Amino acid sequence: MLNLLVVIILSYLVGSIPTALIVSKVVKGIDIREHGSGNMGGSNVFRVMGWKYGVLVIILDALKGALAVIIVARLYLGNFPFNNVTPFDDFTLIQIIAGLSAVIGHIWTAFAGFRGGKGIATALGFLVTIITIDMLFALGVFLIVVYISRYISLGSISAAVSVPLIMIIRENIFHVDIQGYHTILPFSIVLAFLVMYTHRANLSRLFNGSENRISFSKKNK
Repeated sequence: MLNLLVVIILSYLVGSIPTALIVSKVVKGIDIREHGSGNMGGSNVFRVMGWKYGVLVIILDALKGALAVIIVARLYLGNFPFNNVTPFDDFTLIQIIAGLSAVIGHIWTAFAGFRGGKGIATALGFLVTIITIDMLFALGVFLIVVYISRYISLGSISAAVSVPLIMIIRENIFHVDIQGYHTILPFSIVLAFLVMYTHRANLSRLFNGSENRISFSKKNK
């Protein structure tokens, strides 16, 4: 049990690394939380500092989730402390727990007053190691929605909601055997609601038409 707790804490700390804050400080000498929406995520960096730094932060945030799953989870030794009733082996279940801990760390980072980003990129980095095909489809949804609407928040929400829908379609219509489907599906639904919760202010602005659109111009370098 102590070993599992160590993995959870370390994964949380990895997820807590404030990449947007670090990049904004190093590159521009600013605190990203004092600009734009005040959010410490890739989308706000995208708006304030330009697409190159926004993409850099998104990649770094995704790597946090992947790092927790691929490396930190391997620090777990021994058998799972509880009865594992999921279709996954014990190590895969540890990876899911580590990935979720990293997402929580990103949203409520210990290194920046528990005020972090919205968890999309970190969740992408963690889930792509578990349900790769479904996440690639969801990434496609994100890119299409952002390209058409110019709203990163709408793309993020659409991608999160699309994950359980894609799984349901692949499993039940195309009869693809998705490993751990009955475990991952409810988990992905909960994660989608978590994403909508962290984007609640964006949803409000989308509904009243005041959400900021992004630009792919070169004005921010």
